[in-house]
Amino acid sequence: MLKAIIFDFDGLVIDTEMPDFTSWQEIYQEHNITFALTDWLPLVGTGPSTSPFNPYDYLEEKSGKSFDREILRMQRMKRHHELIANQPVLPGVEALIRQAKEKSLLLAVASSSSRAWVTGHLKERNLLHYFDAIACGDEVKHAKPQPDVYQSALTQLGVQPHEAIALEDSLNGMRAARAAGIFCVVIPNELTRHFDFAGASLQLNSLTELSLEHIHTLIANIETKASESH
Repeated sequence: MLKAIIFDFDGLVIDTEMPDFTSWQEIYQEHNITFALTDWLPLVGTGPSTSPFNPYDYLEEKSGKSFDREILRMQRMKRHHELIANQPVLPGVEALIRQAKEKSLLLAVASSSSRAWVTGHLKERNLLHYFDAIACGDEVKHAKPQPDVYQSALTQLGVQPHEAIALEDSLNGMRAARAAGIFCVVIPNELTRHFDFAGASLQLNSLTELSLEHIHTLIANIETKASESH
């Protein structure tokens, strides 16, 4: 029986991912260097320490210069915040949250980002109070694609993997949810639509396509197949 819905945050609740890429791209352009989307994609949905690609190293390598990384970081973060300040909640998110709460389902966020980042943006958009648990990358040993944040969310909610469904937009996020044993619905955004989500339990174009009735049907089908296999 479905007891919980676990949301990714960046790129699923609000689009912070394209602004993140854009803020880096602008810095590279200042130094007449092309920063391709293919260079950035391995970072999407995971913590910076997890990816083999480091945008600071790459900038120094391509420019042949060294930079004060703290100044660069502050410059980029300021621009990133400017770009996402007016980003709306993505379509279908609030409707699904309300439906879930009406049915007394538990809600959580499982994100590779920091708690301050996630809770700050949720609070600004008056969504934080809906969530029963927040699991973040700065509170676990490994970020996505490892399952740590999802395992943390399950523990906080007090539910088993088969009692939850995960909503993700990135390949690393999908892999983390599936590694935790959770049914994962993938809703790619403008940035992550470039990935191949062959391992997803279900892929949709928008959360507006996903109703609570749809989720219950999916879970019921899974439970039926599981019982038939025993």
